[in-house]
Amino acid sequence: MEPVIKINPGATKCDIRQKVWDYIEDKNLANFPRPVHNRIPNFKGAFTACAKVSELQAFTQTAEVKVDPDKPLEGARLAVLQAQKTLLVPTPRLRTGLFNKITPPPGATKEQLRICSSSQGVKDFSVPIGLDAKVKVDLVVVGSVAVSEKGFRIGKGEGYADMEYGMMAAMGAVSESTVVVTIVHDCQVVDIPETLIEKHDLTVDYILTPTRVIKTDCQLPKPQGIIWTKLDTEKLEKIPILKKLRALEEQAGKDVTLGAAPAPAEPGLQTGQPRRQTKQRPRQNTQQGGEGEYKRDTKPEKRAASDQKTRQRPPRVRKESRGDGKGGSEGEIVEKAKGKSGGSMKEKGVEEGGNEVTSQRKIPVTVTTVYLGGIPAGLRVSELKTALREREAAPLRLTWQGAQHRAFLDYSDPQAADQALKALQGLSLNGHDLQAELAKSQRGGKRTGVSNRRPRPSTAQKSKTAPPETKGDTHEKNEQ
Repeated sequence: MEPVIKINPGATKCDIRQKVWDYIEDKNLANFPRPVHNRIPNFKGAFTACAKVSELQAFTQTAEVKVDPDKPLEGARLAVLQAQKTLLVPTPRLRTGLFNKITPPPGATKEQLRICSSSQGVKDFSVPIGLDAKVKVDLVVVGSVAVSEKGFRIGKGEGYADMEYGMMAAMGAVSESTVVVTIVHDCQVVDIPETLIEKHDLTVDYILTPTRVIKTDCQLPKPQGIIWTKLDTEKLEKIPILKKLRALEEQAGKDVTLGAAPAPAEPGLQTGQPRRQTKQRPRQNTQQGGEGEYKRDTKPEKRAASDQKTRQRPPRVRKESRGDGKGGSEGEIVEKAKGKSGGSMKEKGVEEGGNEVTSQRKIPVTVTTVYLGGIPAGLRVSELKTALREREAAPLRLTWQGAQHRAFLDYSDPQAADQALKALQGLSLNGHDLQAELAKSQRGGKRTGVSNRRPRPSTAQKSKTAPPETKGDTHEKNEQ
């Protein structure tokens, strides 16, 4: 099958990443979080592609599966848990260890397994696994930015998947028979020159897309351990488990000589994104040590992202939280803030696992609101968001009232709201059936949304007989 993204001769890994990220954004092929630059893209159709992992013969024969924590691999983690196999997820950025073993509660329901497979579940239902653990991983699932039908893989440029596999090889957790799978959108399958693949780069045996299962028959060997010359002392300080592994290998008489730290870029010559361009599409990470390094220097991007958050952080934040689905494809939690003028709206997206500015998209003045009742006590808003995304009913904005066992979902027009109502019929969370219907203020064709931004009326103007579920009342209670 001919790749849809053409790679120019002489392209570097950075060039290929940028081209794939740009294409996915331009064609609107991704869900939250957006933009996809500097990420493993959470492409549309990820759950469909992930479901194919259970069809692989290697999956049926393994007892322990390692799946990366990336958002588009959530469906693969769920498939492992539903098959009652041991699920290992790398510790994010290897800060506190190598693996987390996900341990669902006894007799977990399907909804509980969905939570366990999310990034929040990795935090709440896991136990750490160290270098001395006796694990045998026969199947590894990794995310990719680009991959070729020959099995050559390019990640987002930080080298964690490569390091994780090298560490597993060093501790005997993987072998030559271990199968490596990556899950991507069809457009991410491109022609990658073999000359770009180095000794430490992880290759893949299978590629799963929403429409295809590709067996690569890759002939290049996988990493057999950590290549210490690709690391420096700064990297070891950031990842304590690497220091422990190095000490163990040094005791075993292996050469653990580190490479030289990359020289800092001269002021004004950094290739990273300038600080004044952070509102535009992010560019690729700065690469100061060449393609051969395990991790490229991403500090300029982090500083730029920090500056963007600082500029967009509202001075005063009210308690109300809402969701912006970027056109209805994905929901986010946002906070409504008053600037000095008292009327500006800024949206601060909250990605599971950390805060980051993701959107300044304005909510339409007129929207159609759906009332969602019967929300069980203790349900997290992130769990509701996950359920809405899976049913393709993510709203433009979500007003959460968990204490009152209800939420309000804003959609761009009556047709979108009607589709969401159909998708939400029969929705059950934590054993409770949820009730979805148009908000009272809109029944009979009346549309709301203006009330979302109108000034708060005085006490004398409020109606004593107003329905408790109207959007206006919802916001007035939160403001009080």
